[in-house]
Amino acid sequence: LRCGEEKKMKYKDKKVQDVQIAYIGGGSRGWAWTFMTDLALEPDMSGTIRLYDIDREAAEANEVIGNAVSAREDAKGKWEYRTCATLGEALTGADFAVISILPGTFDEMEADVHLPERLGIWQSVGDTAGPGGMMRALRTIPMFVEIAEAVKEYAPEAWVINYTNPMSLCVKTLYHTFPEIKAFGCCHEVFGTQKVLKGILEEEYGLQDIRREDIHVNVLGINHFTWFDYASYMGMDLFPVYREYVDKHFEEGFHERDMNWANSCFACAHRVKFDLFRRFGLIAAAGDRHLAEFMPGDEYLNDPETVKKWKFGLTTVAWRKEDLKDRLEKSRRLLSGGESVELKPTGEEGILLIKALCGLTRMVSNVNIPNSALQIANLPADAVVETNAVFERDAVRPLYAGKLPEDVRGLIMPHVENHGTILQAALSCDKEAVVQAFLNDPLVKGKKCGENDVRQLVDDMLRATQKYLPEGWKGKI
Repeated sequence: LRCGEEKKMKYKDKKVQDVQIAYIGGGSRGWAWTFMTDLALEPDMSGTIRLYDIDREAAEANEVIGNAVSAREDAKGKWEYRTCATLGEALTGADFAVISILPGTFDEMEADVHLPERLGIWQSVGDTAGPGGMMRALRTIPMFVEIAEAVKEYAPEAWVINYTNPMSLCVKTLYHTFPEIKAFGCCHEVFGTQKVLKGILEEEYGLQDIRREDIHVNVLGINHFTWFDYASYMGMDLFPVYREYVDKHFEEGFHERDMNWANSCFACAHRVKFDLFRRFGLIAAAGDRHLAEFMPGDEYLNDPETVKKWKFGLTTVAWRKEDLKDRLEKSRRLLSGGESVELKPTGEEGILLIKALCGLTRMVSNVNIPNSALQIANLPADAVVETNAVFERDAVRPLYAGKLPEDVRGLIMPHVENHGTILQAALSCDKEAVVQAFLNDPLVKGKKCGENDVRQLVDDMLRATQKYLPEGWKGKI
């Protein structure tokens, strides 16, 4: 994951100028503003953000919004935002490429999430695991093949940072298409579990103002199904602290101070984490909505009443559609000047990672990359895993995370197997492979669905998403 050729950025007074970032999905109404905020708050870098989106009008809107942010006196980092007409134009000469796209629309996602409910298969997110995650992958993989081919042609030395789900399959596709690519996936779910540990320490020990970054953890697993087998703060082993808290608060869970649990479908009481800790001895390190989808379907997602019992939520696509309306309205206000982007730290680390890769600092963070260094010793080398890595000048060095306990490895392996199956299904338009992946998925297996019912579900879900599938699927659906 290193490149021998020096970047052609300009260094001056411990700052780096003329950083060129291609933003694929630059019309985003949400994450783009997070990105703009972090760039504006970083005083040691400046350059150009090349916005590319199939919705050019949305990218042009973000060009105006981004340049307005950069022009503000309180913006420490100065960036020029520019809309590009083609992927090649955005990538040519880029030092970094950021990918944050929605594969399809929420209409397709509605089928991903809700069609399986007729078989009693409930999904709390539907973008990574389960039938919804696999169907989303079938739309996403061809897009990432195109992106990887464009990176190979126009910016083979660029660092590629992916935020799109399903994360593991997006990164796997990039490397399958262009093995020499320098790509990694970023996800903030681990940060959320560090914040839980921080909150428990503050609540139980009366400590104040603990920094999330000072909760040191060893991360191992796959995206959205990550685990800690080590956690410490200032030399304190946090496993006994966590165990005591879980035993004392198992029924009510842990409620974050800044989260309105009753009014947010993203909030949870972390009871799924607590239960997994009791069962397997490791700290599960993702949101409960994600963790539940990797487990058998008769456990945490057996039905909506079970979900309520475990105190997390089902994120319906109807909610996502309403939220999109709000974000479109916010985009109009930002564009007209009726509202300004609030410049306060977002808690994301993407800009810090770019800063480290520019050679301005050195840091350790969790990252999704192939297991080629066997950083998780008992997972396959071609699996995309999430572990810690060192980020420094033009290098990402995965850290050895060790072995997963065999019972946890047994939970992870069906998903690793399905990543390979779904990648090949997408590349060869193979419906039978999709059926076999569904039958191998723990959510489906846990509901003991009949094979004929699963085959019919695959047909109906493919039909609902066929607008975004390659021509090779014609006649097979």
